[in-house]
Amino acid sequence: MLAATVRTAGDLDLAEECVQEAYAAALRSWPRDGVPGNPAAWLTTAARRRAIDVIRRELALRSKLPLLVEPEEAAADGAPDRLLDEEVEEPGDAVPDERLRLVFTCCHPALAPEAQLALTLRLVCGVPTGDVARALLVSEATMAARITRAKKKISGARIPYRVPRPAELPDRLRAVLGVIHLLFTTGHTAPSGAELVRAGLVERALHLARMLRELMPDEPEVRGLLALLLATDARRATRVDAAGRLLPLEEQDRARWDRAAIAEAHELVVAGLRGGMPGRYLLQAAIASLYAQAPSYEATDWAQAVLLYDRLLAVWPSPVVALNRAVPLAMVAGPEAALAQVEWLEREPGLAAYQYLPAVKADLLRRCGRAAEARQAYERALALTANEAERAFLRDRLAAVG
Repeated sequence: MLAATVRTAGDLDLAEECVQEAYAAALRSWPRDGVPGNPAAWLTTAARRRAIDVIRRELALRSKLPLLVEPEEAAADGAPDRLLDEEVEEPGDAVPDERLRLVFTCCHPALAPEAQLALTLRLVCGVPTGDVARALLVSEATMAARITRAKKKISGARIPYRVPRPAELPDRLRAVLGVIHLLFTTGHTAPSGAELVRAGLVERALHLARMLRELMPDEPEVRGLLALLLATDARRATRVDAAGRLLPLEEQDRARWDRAAIAEAHELVVAGLRGGMPGRYLLQAAIASLYAQAPSYEATDWAQAVLLYDRLLAVWPSPVVALNRAVPLAMVAGPEAALAQVEWLEREPGLAAYQYLPAVKADLLRRCGRAAEARQAYERALALTANEAERAFLRDRLAAVG
């Protein structure tokens, strides 16, 4: 709805206001008149009508002419009378294109990279500001300020709401890939709340990744991102037990993994690797595919996983990647060697509030027989973790070390 309304409104704040007012109108009229046959179309039409009304009033005040002069991008989509027609676009058909258009808009190179991620996750993907802040390891106040500045930048610079022309795609692709990946990550493991997985966000990320591949089918990193999401999400049904308890990889029932998704991911990885030097998403997909294809946890090719992480660090020197590398390293060289790497990473200021660093450290300390230090690390991880399923898992591990 927001994506469909923003082209009419030409302003993100106005579009948000109109969408909210459409919901308020529905709360008033639907109990009285009944729910319409297509609620989404009703809401979208109401929001766009409201935007047109606001624009008309503003133009009348400025020019004294009762005419609606739409921006160029909205005019290309049709006259305002068409928007007021009852035969509006069906959201099921229109929203995917509109949403991708808004993703590309929010990933405009005029915006700072962190603002691109924040604005898109909040507005296009519906991730709460607090969870966006946790995902990007900043405070909620900082994140809210970034989003406000980004919206003002789009309005002030008159950035158009459209999918970029082919020549513009390369400048925005990196940010778009990052947004979709972070959206998936936020759904795969919710930063807060009672549920481990937010299936709606996961499905939205997969849908956007498939749409992006349709737009750019020959781009290796687009293939890599889709493969990464497929191979990772293939385990969704086995990540918690019937009671909602988080299950680590070694305890998951591999017979219930989505083999069709794993096979599709593997084909995408193989095709991407044939294209030359792999990028970060293709290498991440190769790691995820390696884990997914292993017949058992013990039979995983851990040495190959370490090598893939080494290649990933070469193209994307991220401390989070270095932390993830510690897991297969512990299986190859022992927990002591991995613990030394994790302790070195504790110097990274960007990981100071990252809950998975003390969680990984605690597990390694437990395996080294250092129970007292493991308890301290588990307590630190608990203090940083807001997801209840993860907190319950950490409490169980903490109790187990005595």
